[in-house]
Amino acid sequence: MSLQIGFLLFPNLTQLDLTGPWEVFSKLPNATCHLLAHDLQPVRSSSAGLTILPTTTYADCPQLDVVCVPGGPGHLQAMEDVVVLEFLKRQAPGCRYVTAVCTGALVLAAAGLLNGYRATTHWMSLERLSAFGVTPVAERVVTDRNRVTGGGVTAGIDFGLALVTAIAGEQVAREIQLQIEYEPQPPYGGSPATADPATVASLRGRLGPYATAMVETDTRALARLKQ
Repeated sequence: MSLQIGFLLFPNLTQLDLTGPWEVFSKLPNATCHLLAHDLQPVRSSSAGLTILPTTTYADCPQLDVVCVPGGPGHLQAMEDVVVLEFLKRQAPGCRYVTAVCTGALVLAAAGLLNGYRATTHWMSLERLSAFGVTPVAERVVTDRNRVTGGGVTAGIDFGLALVTAIAGEQVAREIQLQIEYEPQPPYGGSPATADPATVASLRGRLGPYATAMVETDTRALARLKQ
């Protein structure tokens, strides 16, 4: 039987959060991948000029085996999208795996689906998870029972390979990794632990307004969960 895998789409998502694991999952034998949105209109990503076409609406989506929520600046709006949150709550009990990449973990948290779990997300948002009853873990991929989360952006490929290993075994994952020639050799440090402090400070300063918006959104999302 086909494995049903669904990726949520929302405006201003980070496309690599989605397309990294999509590239991995689409090579999984007997997998059917869906791109899910409110309707079938193109969804604009946070990458200028890049849009993605949904294949299925939330209303028409079958029961999924795997649901995956990407992140990106648009996760703030997704955290307050009642249709998205209710869709995730309906799907989660029937899913083998409930997953997210990057700040998509905060969308799962806003739906109440990570309470009591260990999870990871982008390093700038990691501590935000605590307020939602989540134990934040600074690792590339975190698996806690049937919740699987990946860190920031490029971690989506690692996340995808880890989940393929759990679903289909190590040999399948090894062949997919080889097929996509995934062997990263980054020129610079890509986390706060490996990047130079001046770069970390510069980026934090540039993203200050975004950090403020995160705090405001989290406050509203937590208030809704307590209602």
